[in-house]
Amino acid sequence: MRTTLRAAAVGTALVGLALTPGIAQATPGGPGVSGTILAQWTEGGRDYVLREITIPAGQATGWHYHDGTLFAYVKQGTLSHFDSDCASDGVYKKGSFLKEPAGADHVHIGENRGADDVVLDVLYVLPHGAPLSEDAPAPGCDLPE
Repeated sequence: MRTTLRAAAVGTALVGLALTPGIAQATPGGPGVSGTILAQWTEGGRDYVLREITIPAGQATGWHYHDGTLFAYVKQGTLSHFDSDCASDGVYKKGSFLKEPAGADHVHIGENRGADDVVLDVLYVLPHGAPLSEDAPAPGCDLPE
């Protein structure tokens, strides 16, 4: 019964992401970057965390990576996303989905280059006990304008 309830919760969260207009946050982010956990559970050795992240205009997440995969929906604004070579790997507008792969070889940063807040709904699928994100040093390259 407990497994069935958890499976239903996972399904509900994924459906909610598909129907609700939101991405992921780094630690430490710029001033005002914040995240609110909406739901969390553990199933099969993995932690599932549903979180809303807000990135104010002109701010960024900071360089980071995740120990698990993230699925994000851009609920508001436009997110500019860059990889560890400072190359753009996507510009995600309201209504867009993105997936961030796991591992230290997938260091990235998200920036809000717009005038309005970026709001993301993010589902983290992490190894049990892993942090939401891992800080990474700046790669020493310049982000494109």
